[in-house]
Amino acid sequence: MRWLTIGLIALITLLQYPLWLGKGGWLKVWDVDRQLQQQKDANRKLEVRNGGLDAEVRDLKQGYDAIEERARFELGMIKGDEVFVQLPEKAPERPAEPAPEVPPAKKARASR
Repeated sequence: MRWLTIGLIALITLLQYPLWLGKGGWLKVWDVDRQLQQQKDANRKLEVRNGGLDAEVRDLKQGYDAIEERARFELGMIKGDEVFVQLPEKAPERPAEPAPEVPPAKKARASR
């Protein structure tokens, strides 16, 4: 009876091996599923980016407003009848630093 139990356990183990660790086993399926989910997420991000680029291309093809905006902000261009005025930003004001204090021995020599 003991040999029969050991034999059945060995048979069950041999049958379970391909199910868990074989070429089409559960571990491989889970790994491929995880990779598929990551690729779907990347594809969604790229679809959003492509939609924005498509809208920008259509806007550039149809109207001059987008072209003018790009020329102004990216290239610094102005129209012929405009005057360009640039105001520099103010530097943040720093509090005045106190003068370094002179030690008493040096004060005495300086007053002579």
